[in-house]
Amino acid sequence: MAELNRRAAEMRKNPTGPEKRLWLALSNSQLEGAKFRRQQVIGWFIADFVCPSAKLIVEVDGDTHDEAKDRLRDDVLAAQGYRVLRVTNHEVMSNIEGVAWMIANALNGSVERAAKPHPNPSPEGEGVVG
Repeated sequence: MAELNRRAAEMRKNPTGPEKRLWLALSNSQLEGAKFRRQQVIGWFIADFVCPSAKLIVEVDGDTHDEAKDRLRDDVLAAQGYRVLRVTNHEVMSNIEGVAWMIANALNGSVERAAKPHPNPSPEGEGVVG
């Protein structure tokens, strides 16, 4: 467990570009007033972003994710009461408003509307955040 905590701390110090961008939208309880933590250890996993009060995990996936392992991980986390939303690096970088819209819907309990980022990002970068 100490090794996982060390790795999580290192990941917080060196976030990827998409993680930095999403954290700007989630930090300081600015999305629906929800408090998120980043690189949080849960069991044997490190979750990218966690809202403990909503039991919601947001994972930002790069090109090298193993879908079978992700499904297993998601099942283990679901057994602990967590919902896991997955977004891609590309979605975060090209449609942060849509990703925030999806997360806001998940926070508000709209499962069907939280499945994918909103398809129409604002061309000027304005949008649904907060």
